[in-house]
Amino acid sequence: MSRSPFVALAVAETLSLSGTRLSGIAIPWLVLSTTGSAMLTGIVAMMEMLPYVVAKALGGPMIDRVGPKRVAIVCDSASVITVGLVPLLHLLDLLTMPILLPIVFVMGVLRGPSDAAKQSMVPDIAGLAAVPLERVTGVIGVIDRLASTVGAAGAGGLIALVGPSQALVVNAVTFAASALIVAIGIPAIRHAVKSAASGIKAYGRELAEGWHFMRRDAVLVAIVLMVATTNLLDQAYYVVLVPVWTQGSGHGPALLGTLFAVFSCASMIGAAIAAMIGERLPRLAVYTVAFLLTGFPRFLVFAMDSPLALIFAILAIGGFASGFLNPILTAVLFERIPKPLMGRVTSLNAALCWALIPFGGLVGGALIDGFGLSAALFLTGLAYLVTTLAPLAHRSFRGFDKRRAGDVAIS
Repeated sequence: MSRSPFVALAVAETLSLSGTRLSGIAIPWLVLSTTGSAMLTGIVAMMEMLPYVVAKALGGPMIDRVGPKRVAIVCDSASVITVGLVPLLHLLDLLTMPILLPIVFVMGVLRGPSDAAKQSMVPDIAGLAAVPLERVTGVIGVIDRLASTVGAAGAGGLIALVGPSQALVVNAVTFAASALIVAIGIPAIRHAVKSAASGIKAYGRELAEGWHFMRRDAVLVAIVLMVATTNLLDQAYYVVLVPVWTQGSGHGPALLGTLFAVFSCASMIGAAIAAMIGERLPRLAVYTVAFLLTGFPRFLVFAMDSPLALIFAILAIGGFASGFLNPILTAVLFERIPKPLMGRVTSLNAALCWALIPFGGLVGGALIDGFGLSAALFLTGLAYLVTTLAPLAHRSFRGFDKRRAGDVAIS
């Protein structure tokens, strides 16, 4: 039993997610501050997230064939160059919207398979460390929140100091470090025996196998529908609604980063507790309470233009509750997927959960243009509440029973 691969994965995830969180604030702020258009900000966000989702969905068989380690290294290495183009072109005064859009498109294409590859390593790493899956997914949740906290807080300070485009230099560095750590610290992982068949038809058949498995599992289908909708609403919240509220309230990117950092920091604490006791928690009850606390209230406080002290308090409470969600949902996912299908099913599941995210910015921008900021915040918050409670009416959603996957295969 060795825990060094888990440490390597944890550090690589922290670095890449921190950089991604930084770019997730820097790029929308760059567009919003230079154009003043909430709709255009949403379009740029869509140009990154749409290829991200498609690439993640289509990359599953490739992950199973060549191994998640190789996919993660190649994609993160290519991301260094792609992300680095933004500050370079801005420095040369060549960065325009027609140039920025294809750059963020390629960023999405590379991030999708990289994130899916790292996620598919988790159950194998858990097997090597011989610890409960909820504990490992809880630690991964802590890493995600830590990266979001560092990335959000760092983004606010860096943007205020050097500007949104030059802040992306840090993002490029984090991708480079992540690729290096994965290359050195994680062994090659096989999810399936290498297929003798090749070509588009064989690849399509492998994609279809993952799809047929997932659509027959009522629990996974219920999770996908719920998470996809909440992700749409969260994207509207993060890339348009809160940035527009921040700018309209006379504040700058430092406050925007602080708002997101408070939520992420509290979420990190919740995820840490979930990592320690997650396997003993009643999953459905935790899911229900956590979503009630993390959903509607954080939209409502911005809609009511509440004092900053109250906003920070609600974000802290909601963030803490959200920390318990991903360890539970991710453990359920990994427990229900057989090892030979791990790469393609986890990729497909993640892609479907993210399928509506590309349109979140457009939804947020359209709601603001049509109804005003306060009404847009209230409507998205109300939709969030309905979405998270609706699955409880279906008995299939309560089937969080455990079904362990196959053995780890390391080469």
